Amino acid sequence: MVKLPENGEPFRSISILFPEQLLRKFYASRRENLAQGKWTGHLALKQHPLLQSLFTSLIPYFEMREELPPELAEIKIAECLTVLDACNPEVQRLLSSFSEPGKVDLAGFMEQNFLYNLSLEKFGYLTGRSLTTFKKDFQKVFKTTPGRWLTQRRLEFAHYQIAVNKRKPTEIFVDAGFENLSHFSFAFKKHFGYSPADATNLP
Repeated sequence: MVKLPENGEPFRSISILFPEQLLRKFYASRRENLAQGKWTGHLALKQHPLLQSLFTSLIPYFEMREELPPELAEIKIAECLTVLDACNPEVQRLLSSFSEPGKVDLAGFMEQNFLYNLSLEKFGYLTGRSLTTFKKDFQKVFKTTPGRWLTQRRLEFAHYQIAVNKRKPTEIFVDAGFENLSHFSFAFKKHFGYSPADATNLP
């Protein structure tokens, strides 16, 4: 997904996270539950005055340097859910389904998502597996451990970005799924035999 500015204006993004506890609380209070099984695919919303009003009301929070008070955050989340419900009742099918994800193709999922800095437990959950089953299935598919495979794939991605796309190590280590530059540099040199800085000078 690429996010580009429009009409010369700076790009701004508002992300709203819906904690499961608040979703359960909100939908438990609804008189009618329209959930008819888990929603599949994406759900696009059309332009609506209520949506525009909601996002307009959130813009001032960009000026805040401290976190939003938890009580106010819960109110805004409830407001957002109410607006979404009013704009498209199908939203409830998407957000009020709390079933576990089904087993998905492990190889395809990992190749698409290896850059995300997630725990093995989270990778297991997202592929519909317990941690034990995830590790077992991973060994069968990739013939190595998840930790080693993730590190190798992330380093290969970083190497390409540095050596070919000429990006700086300080720009790429987070995108490559590493938490800090020192760990990235150590792992990079151990794997390739030279530092990320040296990779920038490769022909």
